[in-house]
Amino acid sequence: MTAKPTSSSRTEEVFEELRADLLGGLMEPGQRLKLTVLSSRFGVSQSVVREALTRLAEQGLAVSSPQRGFSVRPLSVADLSDLTRVRVQIESLALRQSFELGDLAWETQVLATHHTLQRTPVTRPDGSVHDAWSTAHREFHRALLAGCGSPHLENIATSLRDGAELYRRWSWMLTDDHLRDLAAEHRLLKDLALDRDADRGVEALAEHIERSTRDLIAYATEHGLDSDSPDPVGTGPVARHGRPREEPGSPSSA
Repeated sequence: MTAKPTSSSRTEEVFEELRADLLGGLMEPGQRLKLTVLSSRFGVSQSVVREALTRLAEQGLAVSSPQRGFSVRPLSVADLSDLTRVRVQIESLALRQSFELGDLAWETQVLATHHTLQRTPVTRPDGSVHDAWSTAHREFHRALLAGCGSPHLENIATSLRDGAELYRRWSWMLTDDHLRDLAAEHRLLKDLALDRDADRGVEALAEHIERSTRDLIAYATEHGLDSDSPDPVGTGPVARHGRPREEPGSPSSA
């Protein structure tokens, strides 16, 4: 007899599918996530859906309020600006310390994660972002900061980066920066790490983080997507506006 799926396994399945929908741009910023609708869609109890949505809220992909329940994280220019400013401050501190304190094992990890990132295709044939590339991208940036000698500082930086993931996906799908060369930006960060050039490394990292923010804010302002504006415009699924770009120099775009 085949064992029935446990509540925890069903929660994991619902969580993963909803997370993929959110990061794939299939839900618009601020969209309500109704327990009854999702419960019917997945054929599970509302408690399972609620637990999955709570996990998404913990990752900054959804928000919860007593009056409205759960909804997709809104596209807030004020929140994005503040998050970016704090990320630059924290990651710059961690990066500078990594350049000063990182040992040979740290250099090796930076090289290894950069090689993986460089060799991983950014997008699938349908234009959606490869989960493998997102993982490689996350691991490379974590490696850059891993030599800082402070687990607490690393955890704060990682938490802020994870909190920016949905904004990062929206930036890829909505904006169209033809002049940007992500592969070159990552290569520069890797080279500066090996050279221990802290001043240039901090400058390059700040520009790397801030460029996506500038592009997304410009798009949100132009198209009335800012949830903080008096009359934000609803636009439907984010994915309608564009598709992620290949990283120049990656195998998929060669």
